[in-house]
Amino acid sequence: MNSISMKLNADKLIMQALEEDITSEDITTNAVMRHPQQGEVQLLCKQDGVIAGLDVFKRVFELLDETTEVVFYVKDGDAVKKGDLLAVVKGDIRVLLSGERTALNYLQRMSGIATYTRSIADLLKGSKTKLLDTRKTTPNNRIFEKYAVKVGGGYNHRYNLSDGVLLKDNHIGAAGGVKEAVTMAKEYAPFVRKIEVEVENLDMVREAVEAGADIIMLDNMTPEMMKEAVRIIDGRAETECSGNVTLENVTRLTDIGVDYISSGALTHSAPILDVSLKNLHAV
Repeated sequence: MNSISMKLNADKLIMQALEEDITSEDITTNAVMRHPQQGEVQLLCKQDGVIAGLDVFKRVFELLDETTEVVFYVKDGDAVKKGDLLAVVKGDIRVLLSGERTALNYLQRMSGIATYTRSIADLLKGSKTKLLDTRKTTPNNRIFEKYAVKVGGGYNHRYNLSDGVLLKDNHIGAAGGVKEAVTMAKEYAPFVRKIEVEVENLDMVREAVEAGADIIMLDNMTPEMMKEAVRIIDGRAETECSGNVTLENVTRLTDIGVDYISSGALTHSAPILDVSLKNLHAV
């Protein structure tokens, strides 16, 4: 995450997280640290995985005190092992203590998403299929979670509702049918926006192709039905499959021939990667 994106998009969210954790003061830290004192603490990895969110971790401490220094021994996307020393944080001990939980919350969650994404992306290696995330993200954390997906080797679907047209079952119901929904989207959407349609059966597949959809999402279909849908589409639209895709079941989809597989699990079900700050001492 570059410095411009951090300042424009992430800083305000990180500040809100800090304000959530420190409404007036950190009573515990202020009780045991009455005066400024320089110190350092180690960032240690407690399980194997993929690290992501190091710049966000660092930024938490910088927003509390811009003189805080963080020396990293890894970079986002690196495979890390239990026991690895990932970084050393140096600064006012009061800042190190007060920022610890918020910084770790970001790093653990982002690294967990990157780790889970990498495990699924590895299963798709050798196929033409790309792994996508969804909008099933934690409110106010989408920028961090979608970044973590990219670090893990996945790709981002649309960022938000302003980013592209995706006609789902309820949009199609509101419009009166697939053809009607695609026609209205073509009339309304800007020229540069692709139009994607979610379909649930082969009749809807045919309608979507005839209506001129750019991308057709095969939702909750059996692998056999998806293979038939890909044959019907025959390259006239890009194809995506979706519906409860997880690490445990993704391999059943690898030989279908779709362009994309989207998985909400990347962001809503990835367990955290355990990292911790240890060995705090004065310097």
